[in-house]
Amino acid sequence: MKPFTDRTVVVTGAASGIGRATAQAFAAAGARVVVADIDAARGEETAAALRSAGHAAEYRAVDLTDRASIEDFAADLLARHGAPDVVVNGAGWGKTAPFWEGTPDFWDKLVQLNFVGPMQLVKALLPAMIERGRGRIVNIASDAGRVGSLGETVYSGAKGGLIAFTKSLARETARHGITVNCVCPGPTDTPLLAAVPEKVLDAFRKAIPMRRFAQPAEVAGAVLYFAGDGAGYVTGQVLSVSGGLTMAG
Repeated sequence: MKPFTDRTVVVTGAASGIGRATAQAFAAAGARVVVADIDAARGEETAAALRSAGHAAEYRAVDLTDRASIEDFAADLLARHGAPDVVVNGAGWGKTAPFWEGTPDFWDKLVQLNFVGPMQLVKALLPAMIERGRGRIVNIASDAGRVGSLGETVYSGAKGGLIAFTKSLARETARHGITVNCVCPGPTDTPLLAAVPEKVLDAFRKAIPMRRFAQPAEVAGAVLYFAGDGAGYVTGQVLSVSGGLTMAG
């Protein structure tokens, strides 16, 4: 039997990048995967590809910048599947630019998508998980939230908030059999990274001891570790997947 057989796994941001690789990894491990994303076309494509490979997968729309959308998504999920076994907050977005060029609207979008939205989704699903008495929550933040990142000041602050939320929530939910952990990718070969100026990418490569960017599947492996039975006594932890770029504790 595969390790996630008969388990329902929700992955936000699953239409592309790290989220998609995470959905693929869970599906291959036997999970019933809910592909959650604002991008309907790519979300449906991801779910269809998983089903074509013989896996259980479905697409559900959710906009993590819209509270009503989050609440509707959660209500639909609970009605269809009950409390999820694993919730992966994989959706995220940023744009490299000097802090002083930012606008309040831009900052609001960064904070809502990278911090407040994941928090609201967990709030909507957590009571059912507590009632059942078990579950895994894995937040995908960023090493930008651990050590800062040039040109990503507000993004770093939002991801730092997600890291702190992870640790605090882990303390609250441990007594209910629910673990909460956080994966912090370094520079990863995703559409988000493709938007970064080439001179910045070159600087990243030179700074990474492994001299390359992560592949999304390498980040997904860390997510599956936290979600698996082998991490049942691990909670409130932050794992960097950065090729050695950030080694500080």
